[in-house]
Amino acid sequence: MKLGSIQMIVRAMGTTVLSLLVIASTSAARQAAQSQTAPTGQTEKGSQAAAPGGQTRPVGQAGAGNEQPLAGDFFKNVQVLRNIPVDEFMGTMGFISASLSLNCLDCHVNESASDFSKYAEDTPIKLMARQMIVMVNTMNKENFRGERKLTCYTCHRSDVAPKSVPSLAEQYGTPPPPDPNDIEIIGPPDPAAPSAQQILDRYIAALGGAQKLAGITSFAAKGTYAGYDTDFGKFPAEIYAKAPNQRTTVIHPPGGDSTTAFDGNSGWIAATNTQLPIASLTGGELDGVRLDALFSFPAGIKQNLSRWRAGFPPTEVDDKPVQVIEGFAQGGSRVKLFFAKDSGLLIRQVRFSNTALGFNPTQIDYSDYRDVAGVKMPFHYTQTWTDGRSEFELTDVQPNVPIDAAHFGKPAPPARINP
Repeated sequence: MKLGSIQMIVRAMGTTVLSLLVIASTSAARQAAQSQTAPTGQTEKGSQAAAPGGQTRPVGQAGAGNEQPLAGDFFKNVQVLRNIPVDEFMGTMGFISASLSLNCLDCHVNESASDFSKYAEDTPIKLMARQMIVMVNTMNKENFRGERKLTCYTCHRSDVAPKSVPSLAEQYGTPPPPDPNDIEIIGPPDPAAPSAQQILDRYIAALGGAQKLAGITSFAAKGTYAGYDTDFGKFPAEIYAKAPNQRTTVIHPPGGDSTTAFDGNSGWIAATNTQLPIASLTGGELDGVRLDALFSFPAGIKQNLSRWRAGFPPTEVDDKPVQVIEGFAQGGSRVKLFFAKDSGLLIRQVRFSNTALGFNPTQIDYSDYRDVAGVKMPFHYTQTWTDGRSEFELTDVQPNVPIDAAHFGKPAPPARINP
């Protein structure tokens, strides 16, 4: 469960959320119906960015009844990334943040920290960013048949100024360890390697077996949450989940509750201290909450992800050998799963959501598996993405408890609490 991308629109100070092109809203958001949204990744009218597998998907794709305002309707002075939903817009800011290692106030005027309307003011770096986006789109169009081969990260590599001179220190120094998230299949897979189905079957067995998993149809959990949006202070949290794919998380920070809900089709985030108190999720954000709900009841993973692949080269996560497979979520997000080679348990999930400029990785690390009604469940998980990091520690999980269906519906407007 990811909290932060929407809430952090107004949390410039104390976070690393980039708002390179975030332009402040000066009026209430005009809701854009799903039929009015533009294609995903559209930066100029009629231009579409490829989703995983070379396919395209509609911007704003969501469950029935979900509506998402477009960035150009919700924010003021957006000139390039107008026709994408607000949640994808914020994800795009995270992509630029990761590519250049900047935060909000590196690109916006300092007064933006205390006055949201100041985000609308242009700065030299914002003007340059617009030019760079148009330039990269043109290069991809003219040299790669419109496929998104070049992105901000291609040249910047987490630096403001792209390097043009080779580094002897890098050439002759000790290279950093490879990022396991970057591992890809090179050449034909080893025919002796286990298939994705075999690795998933071993995972189900390691959790307790299909019969035990089928015996848990719901659970309610309590624990603590810490993240960028709480300055890493720990606050009470609750999780409600119901098979096969419903899940809601409620966090209780001092300023008012934050709720992420998924009813099996549509998803929402509701929080205080934001210009969009209730956000209907779309695209990669919707895929994310759908996957969180699905992985709460792992027996359905095999059937609910598609285009499974195995045969990745050997790699390690935290010095542990892992087996890697990948599949694709319902909305098109690519998902890599890392299973501990010794235990067969899932220790990392990485999903790649499409934004207007490139694919954003979201990493979830699972640990502290404990027995709940004969099924092993992770009691600790850490989620990291381009504009935030959050950590959950569960203290109590009650299986097979009745849960009111209202828990999974669209949340009520959050009430601001003065701490």
